[in-house]
Amino acid sequence: MNWDIVEGNWKQFKGKVKAQWGKLTDDHLDVIAGKRDQLAGKIQEAYGISKDEAEEQIKRFEESNKD
Repeated sequence: MNWDIVEGNWKQFKGKVKAQWGKLTDDHLDVIAGKRDQLAGKIQEAYGISKDEAEEQIKRFEESNKD
């Protein structure tokens, strides 16, 4: 998954991200705006997990959403 594409099509990906990480609010998603590092940070905050765990979850998300 190319994050430049995700960033450019963020409105389409927001639904997938929200389905994966339900604790993220629409406000979180607006702040993230397709930026991978922002997503990792918000996942860490919302779920109280480490940066490494957040990165691992994003990696699994990428693998399951290859288009």
